[in-house]
Amino acid sequence: MHSCMRTTLDIDDTLLSLARERARARKMTLTAFVEAALAAATAPVDESPAPFRLNLPIERGTYIGGVDLADRDALYDRMEGRR
Repeated sequence: MHSCMRTTLDIDDTLLSLARERARARKMTLTAFVEAALAAATAPVDESPAPFRLNLPIERGTYIGGVDLADRDALYDRMEGRR
């Protein structure tokens, strides 16, 4: 069991109303909602994000020789069977 401390805070009326609505929607007390929000806001932050990894799908195909990839029109012609 954890200990609790009573305290008084001055909170913006609009923010408090939103917090009450969210707590009610989650079937929580306002105290539990504020405690959860404070716990999330004060949790340790991992400063080293996971390295980005790009996963591209690999499709098997057939090699078509004699195509200049820099010549877009010739490439499209070859892909569409016009050459």
